[in-house]
Amino acid sequence: EPAPPPAAAPARAAEPGLMHVHPVRSGQQVYAQDRDLTVCATVGAGAEVIADGSIHVYGALRGRALAGAGGLASARIFCREFHAELVAVAGHYKVLEEIPKDLLGKAVQIWLENDKLHLAQLD
Repeated sequence: EPAPPPAAAPARAAEPGLMHVHPVRSGQQVYAQDRDLTVCATVGAGAEVIADGSIHVYGALRGRALAGAGGLASARIFCREFHAELVAVAGHYKVLEEIPKDLLGKAVQIWLENDKLHLAQLD
């Protein structure tokens, strides 16, 4: 008698986003694996926030933010006060020197479209 077909692997439950409520200081790294990351404080210069999903910073972003770290091209970065050293979505990045100066200190969103990283002020 033939063996029964293998059981389908159970669907993986979606993880809620990671909420980080403390400042991320220079030299620290916060990583949200397989989910979004929300930082309810400042990301300091020399600090790094990484998420396989999107990143939301409800404070100043002075360090590095890497969204879509697992290759998710639809991930975005949102921040209240933009001063980032580096931003990246799905491996496409810009450093501070490549960012328009009129966005510094503003609320900004960053996204990937047609393999090009876009930055825009939030209203």
